[in-house]
Amino acid sequence: MRLGVDTGGTFTDFVWLDGGTFRIHKQLSTPHDPSEAILRGVALLELPAAAEVIHGSTVATNALLERRGARTALITTKGFGDVLAIGRQNRPDLYALVPQKPEPLVPAKWRFEVDERVTAQGEILRPLNLGSLRPILQTIADDGIESVAVCLLFSFLRPEHEEQIRDEIRDWGLEIGDGAQALISNLFVSLSSEILPEYREYERTATTVINAYVAPLMSRYLQRLARELNGRHLSIMQSSGGVISAATAGTEAARTVLSGPAGGVVGARYVAEQAGFSQLITFDMGGTSTDVALCPGKLPTTSNGEIAGLPLRLPIIDIHTVGAGGGSLAYVDAGGALHVGPQSAGADPGPSCYGKEIGDWRLEIARQPPISNRQSPITVTDANLVLGRLDAAHFLGGTMRLDEGAARAALAELATQMGADSPETAAWGVIQVANANMERAIRKISVERGYDPRLFTLLPFGGAGPLHACELAQNLQIPRVLIPTVPGVLSALGMLVAVPTKDYSRTVMVAVGEIGDWGLEIGDWAAPLVERAQSEMVAEGYDAAALTLHYSLDMRYKGQSHELTVLADDQLPIANRQLSIVNRFHALHEARFGYARREAEVEVVTVRVTAVAPVIPPVIPSQPLAGADASAALLGEKPVWFAQQPLPAQLYDRDKLRPGNRFSGPAIVFQYDTTTVIPPEWNAVVDGYGNLVISSR
Repeated sequence: MRLGVDTGGTFTDFVWLDGGTFRIHKQLSTPHDPSEAILRGVALLELPAAAEVIHGSTVATNALLERRGARTALITTKGFGDVLAIGRQNRPDLYALVPQKPEPLVPAKWRFEVDERVTAQGEILRPLNLGSLRPILQTIADDGIESVAVCLLFSFLRPEHEEQIRDEIRDWGLEIGDGAQALISNLFVSLSSEILPEYREYERTATTVINAYVAPLMSRYLQRLARELNGRHLSIMQSSGGVISAATAGTEAARTVLSGPAGGVVGARYVAEQAGFSQLITFDMGGTSTDVALCPGKLPTTSNGEIAGLPLRLPIIDIHTVGAGGGSLAYVDAGGALHVGPQSAGADPGPSCYGKEIGDWRLEIARQPPISNRQSPITVTDANLVLGRLDAAHFLGGTMRLDEGAARAALAELATQMGADSPETAAWGVIQVANANMERAIRKISVERGYDPRLFTLLPFGGAGPLHACELAQNLQIPRVLIPTVPGVLSALGMLVAVPTKDYSRTVMVAVGEIGDWGLEIGDWAAPLVERAQSEMVAEGYDAAALTLHYSLDMRYKGQSHELTVLADDQLPIANRQLSIVNRFHALHEARFGYARREAEVEVVTVRVTAVAPVIPPVIPSQPLAGADASAALLGEKPVWFAQQPLPAQLYDRDKLRPGNRFSGPAIVFQYDTTTVIPPEWNAVVDGYGNLVISSR
């Protein structure tokens, strides 16, 4: 008995698996405290006390995006206090005359330096001077610091100094009295040698600071949620697509910054593989943003991520996000150009058609004056309703009726600002701008990386994904769209599919030519990672004998400043097999960058170990195909706008469609968690698993 929960900007989604039975539910999110919506859903679903909850959380993500994390200090080696401010010389915007970098999460006054030094060879050049730490700790206490990131030079080779600082913080609290003891007992300490024992000083520091910045919030949130769940086991989705315990997520919160979107990719790949499609582009359109990922037969993981303009060097699913969702706000700028997003109406007040009281809500748009506090938000959802693509009576299975009059009034106001002749014309413009934003995102992960979209299947999900998928596929020449049975809650389904996983890494920095016995030497490097993996997984209740260990190596040509991750599962324990892995690196480099330097020296930079515990995934049973006639699911017909004109579209109830049924566009398919739009010149068929497979004619 397991419950998958995904908290989104507008809705919180639930998928409840009891044996072989699925139940789904959508609850309006509570952004001020996401746990409120979760607990309401748990109560409505009458979740048994023995059930397990797997949760995709946005707490860490929102804390970083909104800069409302814990008061954080940084302790680093003397002379390196400004590493966060200096960063890299990369310029995201080449033509900006005065480029603006994100402000460091730790201000200068809380970046402290201690006297110590470890060399690049891992030798202690100057022992840690604990005397230099005492005034720092006093300042931390005086300023009410909640969390400390400790990142010393080359500590991934010698972690002793960082561990001494952690111990000194605890001893200091005990030494100077009850008040300090209370402070220290609530002070989070993140060591870079534990969070990210890899080279590159800036990225290691930034990642450790991110963890320190969000860990107190995440820990408090999870403790409160676990308490309110009354003993039900709570697990958290990681950004890498695996599951960790709530306790681990509280201390290593940086691993959860893409928690929800990762669940969607995992769920999408699971559904697509069952349906027989391995080359996949996932398209997750929710209320506030759209997340896209390209899966060429596997999960697209990377350790070179970024969040809120800050580097995050932890394993994550390679997801590209744009500010385009159902709640994205449409407005006309001072030059008369129409914009959609990235600002969103969110869950409160939500789109105009939700009919919520606006109150004193205000919208602040960069370079624009505030909109009147009585003006209704104009969103993509309102535009879809005005164009007939959403139906006021069929939203959320009819449990939430949309206010079409409010949406039309909002779009009429936008039409006046645009100089358009009708609300429908304005709505059409909103949809085209939103589609263009999402189309660029898909091109970025496919065409710009050397992949041909025509060889892939587009799998849309999220509450708004199926509304826009076919038109995006048409513009990108993607031949096929696969709509799963529960697209609106697929991220929550992904939580049930994900396996318990922990990732470990260690920088070694050695040329392949210097490795003697390949299997023995790299096995020795991986040994402490394996030992830690087994110890921590056992502590979380998993059987060490049942764990699967996956090995990989970050490799590069000597002199390069970037690496590629090469899987090494089948070669790592075997001696004298390095040629196979090196050739694999050459092939991967050629596929990614268009060339390979087979004569050049290759380096192994980092060894990685991933520990995976077994889990029984939910089974989606197949059904025998019925006839092609879909008339039993037909609800009627109404005008829907396509190509800037209304066309008669057939309306279908998805719950009544059966495997083997076929029909053609223009058509609208209604179901509880989403609405699917099928344009003219597209055909749909229901496969044996209940998926809609939509192909262009």
